[in-house]
Amino acid sequence: MTQEKKQEFTRRLSCCNRGEMIVIIYDILFAYLDDGIQAKEAGNYEDFKKAVGLSQQVICRLMDDLDFSYEISNSLFSEYQFVNQLLSMAICKNTSKNLCDAKKVLKNLYDAFVEASRQDTSEPFMSNTQ
Repeated sequence: MTQEKKQEFTRRLSCCNRGEMIVIIYDILFAYLDDGIQAKEAGNYEDFKKAVGLSQQVICRLMDDLDFSYEISNSLFSEYQFVNQLLSMAICKNTSKNLCDAKKVLKNLYDAFVEASRQDTSEPFMSNTQ
């Protein structure tokens, strides 16, 4: 991930509310998946492995943050486990196909979270972050 991309995510995180935060986390995940695909295309296995590992860290964070008092969390947990398995298989098989498959699985969830974030009118987490 480029330094500019990191700065953009930092800026977005500094002024987001709860709904927007999950969308930003997904955007970070997609950036890492794209980094992995690009590294694989360039034949750089170490960068590929690093990007997949970072993607898995984000997935684990999403899993850890689920609130199981809501029924939907069980379904999300299963989806995240499946994506995590795809990422593990990408490393084992040394292929970016699994990363593309992970992106497809996550795309529908992402679209739902984007729509939900549009309806979230809560205040930003941080204030005076200019």
